[in-house]
Amino acid sequence: MSGAQFGQAVIYFGCLLVAVILHEVSHGWAALAFGDRTAKDAGRLTLNPVPHIDPFGSLLMPALGALTGLPVIGWAKPVPVNPSRMRHPRRSSLWVSLAGPITNFVLMALAALAARHVWQSTTGVYRSIDDLPLGLRVLFSFALVNLLLGVFNFLPVPPLDGSALIERVLPEEWMPGWYKFRPYGILVLFVLVFATGLVSRIFVPLRNDLADFVFG
Repeated sequence: MSGAQFGQAVIYFGCLLVAVILHEVSHGWAALAFGDRTAKDAGRLTLNPVPHIDPFGSLLMPALGALTGLPVIGWAKPVPVNPSRMRHPRRSSLWVSLAGPITNFVLMALAALAARHVWQSTTGVYRSIDDLPLGLRVLFSFALVNLLLGVFNFLPVPPLDGSALIERVLPEEWMPGWYKFRPYGILVLFVLVFATGLVSRIFVPLRNDLADFVFG
């Protein structure tokens, strides 16, 4: 790995860490808005990264991905939520789940617009993202990480946020079977990410579309 590639890996890692923390904090704020103070009382509505960091999901997994070329995935400690404390538990839980990826999409849009503005005022010829000015690299990387994190979390596989959509529409009599499946969702995710290539086939066109918007 060249020095430029290592620098870009560090940027991706930093962007991912910030994105997953904001993702989790948004769940807590949404829960609070619907009447659940669990995350607030646990001290999880803070931008201080320490309470949110999961050593494996926030540090080891994304670092390995960034440094080895494997898919860069990561997560923070889930923010505690108690649906029974919400005014309308089932409906409110859905919006609390969706708050995370929606936050990522908003951050992606803001970073992409800022990167596009910077690019349009930039002169020079650049062969790859590694050659771009640092500020532009950070903005584009942050937009890309939030795009991928938002889409990834919309996959309808537990424990991802998209599974809340499934739970909202499943007939009541199917829920016991769904609850039995949920603990195995993480295994399904690892197969999708590392074995089938399905996630890459979803993400690559989106990454290209984002690059076309910023640098087109």
